[in-house]
Amino acid sequence: MTLHAFQLLIGLRRGVSAVVIALFAAVLLGNSAIAAEQAKTAAKTEQAVDAHHGHTHGPAGHPTELKKFGYAYLTAYMFCLSLCLGALFIVILNHLFDAQWMVPIRRFLEHIACQLFPTMFILWLPIGLLAKEIYPWFTIDPDHDHALHAKAILFNPTAFYVVSGLLFVVWGFIAHGLRRASLAQDKDGAAVHTRTMRKYAAVGIFAFAFSLTGAAIYWMKSLQHQFFSTMYGVVYFAGSVWVTAITTYWLLLYFKNRGDLKDVAREVTFHDCGKLFFAFTVFYAYIHFSQYFLIWNAAVPEETFWYVTREKGSWWWVGQITIFGHFWFPFLFLLPIHRKINFQIMSMMAGWAWFCHYLDLQFNIGPVLHPDGLHFGIYDVLSLVGILSVLIFMFSRAFNAHPPYPQRDPRVAETFGVYVEPVSSKPAH
Repeated sequence: MTLHAFQLLIGLRRGVSAVVIALFAAVLLGNSAIAAEQAKTAAKTEQAVDAHHGHTHGPAGHPTELKKFGYAYLTAYMFCLSLCLGALFIVILNHLFDAQWMVPIRRFLEHIACQLFPTMFILWLPIGLLAKEIYPWFTIDPDHDHALHAKAILFNPTAFYVVSGLLFVVWGFIAHGLRRASLAQDKDGAAVHTRTMRKYAAVGIFAFAFSLTGAAIYWMKSLQHQFFSTMYGVVYFAGSVWVTAITTYWLLLYFKNRGDLKDVAREVTFHDCGKLFFAFTVFYAYIHFSQYFLIWNAAVPEETFWYVTREKGSWWWVGQITIFGHFWFPFLFLLPIHRKINFQIMSMMAGWAWFCHYLDLQFNIGPVLHPDGLHFGIYDVLSLVGILSVLIFMFSRAFNAHPPYPQRDPRVAETFGVYVEPVSSKPAH
């Protein structure tokens, strides 16, 4: 079912995507139109309603329709961004370690990574427009908030927009530079392109680490600007590569069945991809536990409140699903080697990973607006389906316009299972 569903989505035509984008814009504009009217009445009715019904509000204040849309959109956006950033990391990893098993998956991951700019930048614009509704610190005077005053050099509107723009420039430069050299090598097979990609990767891994951390801090952690955590960016990184690894497995299977990668997608390729997913299952758990343990052990109020908030209402159960679904279940289930090459099991695991990763992002973002528990509504569905539809459409255009895998990579013969004798007069040892 998962392959059929993806085949249906990837075949979206230009007109269907245009309708989705138009509906997206209509929802955003419609919410903007009613925001002013709601703002007039919210202040008058908020206290009376809360006193009568016993409602509690999070740091974001009263959950107006515009805020509900903003938080739903931000959650869906960070989910899709994690796929693009995870793809960029795996491409960089390929060039840093020269792993031959990554050659079959590299081309479609290059296309996913290139969605970081301009596609994801354009899709980020609603977040920039709704920043005052999404981020509470936008409307707080730093002189009246010690935590914000101490971080004012980071958390101010100018820095927010400037840094956000720079992040997309960095991602676009790395992703498009790597794909441009990869496509150029398809034409002439020159080794200079391999060296160029290695240079991009050598510099890009550092730029990637800082830029991903900046995105996680500005777009997620700053929702509660009082929170301190040196592990936050690494947690988002680990989750991003985790969900991208299993998505890569799924795409590799899909394109093999479709015929695009049938010559290069061997059993060992799937097994190695499954091992990458398994490795980041452990790494994510290690990083997440490290963040929790350090905060629990130090017991500093500026840190512990973040977890205390997420132990209330149904957020407690979301946290438990994250613990058991994000780590224990995939860890124990994938220990046997044969399950990593069982296509039906791994396809179902892909759906489970998407579910757990999305819940993890809800756990990070949702309590700021809904401290009483998880809220999932029409805005969440529209946002996730809308952004994914745009990404799938743009990805399919790029994939169909270029060869499905690197044609003249120095290690492409190994992906076919062919050994090529080195050009040397000395005997091999």
